[in-house]
Amino acid sequence: MSGRLEAAMRSRIDGGGKCLVPYITGGYPGWMDAVRACAANGADAIEIGIPFSDPVMDGPIIQQASQTALDGGATPVSILHDVRSLDVGIPLAVMCYYNTVFHAGHERFAHDLASAGISAAIVPDLPLEEAGDWCAAADAAGIETVMLAAPTAPDERLPRVAERARGFVYSVGLLGVTGERAALALTATTLAARVKKITTKPVLIGVGVSNAQQAVEASRVADGVIMGASVVRRMIDGGADSVGEFIAEVRHALDGATW
Repeated sequence: MSGRLEAAMRSRIDGGGKCLVPYITGGYPGWMDAVRACAANGADAIEIGIPFSDPVMDGPIIQQASQTALDGGATPVSILHDVRSLDVGIPLAVMCYYNTVFHAGHERFAHDLASAGISAAIVPDLPLEEAGDWCAAADAAGIETVMLAAPTAPDERLPRVAERARGFVYSVGLLGVTGERAALALTATTLAARVKKITTKPVLIGVGVSNAQQAVEASRVADGVIMGASVVRRMIDGGADSVGEFIAEVRHALDGATW
């Protein structure tokens, strides 16, 4: 039985569309208005990053936003407290590193997410082989654990990743950290095509999808995109209004494309 995040993805896909999931750094000044702007301009779900001092997957832009949030006193507790007042009408997921989950405890963290109205969690540094305890706690609390598929994954591993995934399968666009790039990496569409062959779950490409044109290009193979650095840069440079304009531009491009 699919949860709220997967239901939202399937609703868009079944209607002939492509999914758009922006990433916003929790705790950054004005982040809640940025979340609302994403929701108002066509996002299907929103990924809220919980800042961490050693972000292994995050490139310079998201690191900058995370450090600003941490310097301002943001914590997992404060961010989840603020999430409770977000009434945006679409599913919210958190992206956090496993240290945050482990420190709180699996059951407690899953319960805290559910209590705050969060639908899903993405824990990029928790490998499939070590995810059992967290996934069990998340399942019990109704939290969908989005699993990541890496470009280096052998064919025999992908079905296990997809089977364990809830919400959608996060197809990592390239090796390395998040950040804006001039062109979509060939690995992005290659991996997504591999994952699409072995699962009926939604497959979204994230990491290295930097603008509306690249979002359309990625979505010709995948069911949609996750966009992080390009969204956070606009939050840093222009606040919530700039974020909303960008999400509206990407949504318009996705809706106007022929698939």
